[in-house]
Amino acid sequence: MTIYALSSGQGVSGIAVIRVSGSKTKNVIKKLTNLPIPSPRVATIRKFSKIDNNELIDEGILIWFPGPNSYTGEDMAELHVHGSKSVIEEIHLSISKIGGCRLAEPGEFTKIAFQNGKINLLKAESISDLISSETEIQRQQALKIMSGKSSDKFNSLREKLLKILSNVEAKIDFPEEDLPADIIKNIKIDSEKIRKEIEKILDDQKVGERIREGFKIAIIGPANAGKSSLLNYLSNRDVAIVSEIAGTTRDVIEAHLNLDGYPVVISDTAGIRESQDEIEKKGIKLALKRAEDADLNIIVIEPKNVDFTGFLNNLVSDKSIIVINKIDQGYKNINKQIEKFNPIFLSIKNETNLDELINRIKDKLNNKFVSPNETLITRERHRQSLEACVENLKHFEKKNSQEDFDKAAEDLRLATRHLGMIVGKVDVEEIIGSIFNDFCIGK
Repeated sequence: MTIYALSSGQGVSGIAVIRVSGSKTKNVIKKLTNLPIPSPRVATIRKFSKIDNNELIDEGILIWFPGPNSYTGEDMAELHVHGSKSVIEEIHLSISKIGGCRLAEPGEFTKIAFQNGKINLLKAESISDLISSETEIQRQQALKIMSGKSSDKFNSLREKLLKILSNVEAKIDFPEEDLPADIIKNIKIDSEKIRKEIEKILDDQKVGERIREGFKIAIIGPANAGKSSLLNYLSNRDVAIVSEIAGTTRDVIEAHLNLDGYPVVISDTAGIRESQDEIEKKGIKLALKRAEDADLNIIVIEPKNVDFTGFLNNLVSDKSIIVINKIDQGYKNINKQIEKFNPIFLSIKNETNLDELINRIKDKLNNKFVSPNETLITRERHRQSLEACVENLKHFEKKNSQEDFDKAAEDLRLATRHLGMIVGKVDVEEIIGSIFNDFCIGK
């Protein structure tokens, strides 16, 4: 099957790029241009016409990539045309009339590249991350993963495990033969060394995931304290509804920000209070869960509600900033005990001391995006595979004796398989769909 899709962004633009990949690509080119196939990888001016009546659609650039030397490993072409909706639709319509051609699914070009061995799963994911990157640090991380250093590391560890496994299986296959004593000793040393390497990679404070997904900040506090107003101010737009009526926010509202180059996800949550409203109670439950999962909590209260005997006492920690809002209404008689929490006194309404809050947030961001590890974990599936690998190696080490080699071999096989799942060295059909469905169409 030959696939096609718009690979450049949606909307009106100066240029649009339409990709075609598959065995019918040559036929598509000939029918659209009525001319021979151009030289490989040379930008060639062509007129593109409707295949049923030769009516001109547009004039643009055609680039022909014969397989296997293409992105997908198949015959492939790129049509660079003017980015109007009508031009794109007419070219798509013409290609659809050619037998064996259909519109590509999200991420299908990259999926084919993976299946044809042009890239591994880590590189495929990093391509998606690069396309989605909004900050410089996200772009740099995606390029770092694309360079292949992480893949090389995981492949190297996997090869070492396979070597250990081969020695173990040799003992199973030839039980009458005694393995040299130094091999038995080295098997345990090598497995422990690999396990410790993986544990070091796991001990990364989730920096890679934080860069990819954003530093999570939750704005929490009592109802009507100014949480939504703070979100709108930090976002520099009206993200949340602001009202004097308490309990306006029921669900979690998110905004993705670029704070001095760092990706940040700020969440406005429901006001926490005693409520009989079932919907509001669910919102409050979501707020407390978001606070638990956040990297930083901004606790917004107002002078008349400074009470740390309830939920606030449980939320105040080293990952929280206390904000006393509405100081324009007066705060002279505030409880002195609040001072031990080093609060920031501000007025969102009058934009007083908001710069101090932003500086405090930046201080919390310092060193949160720095990892001593060269190998970064950027997705939860990577972390789960590595954790499972460590557990299997621990099981292996507990019964690492000649008598238990048949059982120990299975632990090594599982450990090796979990490492292989990260880069796609094993049958990973169950995870391929979830990975490539996150891509945009045309990639």
